[in-house]
Amino acid sequence: MTHTLYSPFDMHIHFRQNEMLRAIAPLSGYSFSGGVIMPNCIPPIDSAELLADYTEQVNNALGALDFTPFMTLFFRNYSEKELAEIKDSIIGIKLYPAGATTNSDQGVKEISKAEHTLAMMEEMGIRLLVHGETHGFVMDREKEFLSIYDYLAKKFPRLHIVMEHITTKDAVEFLDKYDNVTATVTLQHLLITLDDVIGGLMNPHLFCKPIAKRYEDRDSLLDAALNAHPKLCFGSDSAPHPIDKKESCGCAAGVFTAPIALQVLTQLFEKHNSLPNLQKFVSDNAVNIYNLTPSPKKVELCKKPFLVPEKYHTVVPMYAGQTLEWSIESVQ
Repeated sequence: MTHTLYSPFDMHIHFRQNEMLRAIAPLSGYSFSGGVIMPNCIPPIDSAELLADYTEQVNNALGALDFTPFMTLFFRNYSEKELAEIKDSIIGIKLYPAGATTNSDQGVKEISKAEHTLAMMEEMGIRLLVHGETHGFVMDREKEFLSIYDYLAKKFPRLHIVMEHITTKDAVEFLDKYDNVTATVTLQHLLITLDDVIGGLMNPHLFCKPIAKRYEDRDSLLDAALNAHPKLCFGSDSAPHPIDKKESCGCAAGVFTAPIALQVLTQLFEKHNSLPNLQKFVSDNAVNIYNLTPSPKKVELCKKPFLVPEKYHTVVPMYAGQTLEWSIESVQ
């Protein structure tokens, strides 16, 4: 049995920097046509100069692979001149609440103080990508942030707002509330709940932010993905950390899924008799929402066992050492 995907996109991915970037980027570049590259580096990518330098590093790491990196800027209060200079070089600007996740300490502390920049983004047609969590009780952070999405969607009705890596039933329902709101969802949040992370011995390689939630949340996300909700895209949020940063006190947040995402998604969609919708979820929806022009990449998957390596470079992937039902046969 085989299945073909055309021009799959990963609309939320972390490539990191330096040695990690050079080791990790080609794993996405091999099987995906493009991806949205996150800017929470050290220092954050928040200027035209840093953007140009990071873009060059990413392209060098990808080499000859047919992969388009869609770059983002780290949100801060930009001037109109700065935004005009960079708007054609990015797919959007990523807003992190200060301290919400990895390398986000320089993020936004008060939404009200960001409104001048948001208004200019709306006028210029620059997308707003958001890590939507408050600093409340960890299970409620995303739900609490929905009131901020509600406020922003009303105040800036022409601003395209992307709810990144949604994890709750409430967020899925919110998708249909405003025309200017779309979302991404990760692989792990379609599969796991908090019980998988800490229900027994803690599995540090499944710990991410936002954390996995309840069964009803997982099931709602999965239903939306399997039915290819037109406002929902696949965004892995694949976030590599070295083993010593994951298997340690203060476990780093992030699940590494880039090299196994398409195999697992194919397995998941086949299990639920939804393989015809996988193309929409991993490609067509992104093309429509972000107005992309995909390169003609064809990924052939076949139903034969694939043993997931124990690690890639210094990073342990999801399903490490386990055998998947589907493999990537070829990429053309």
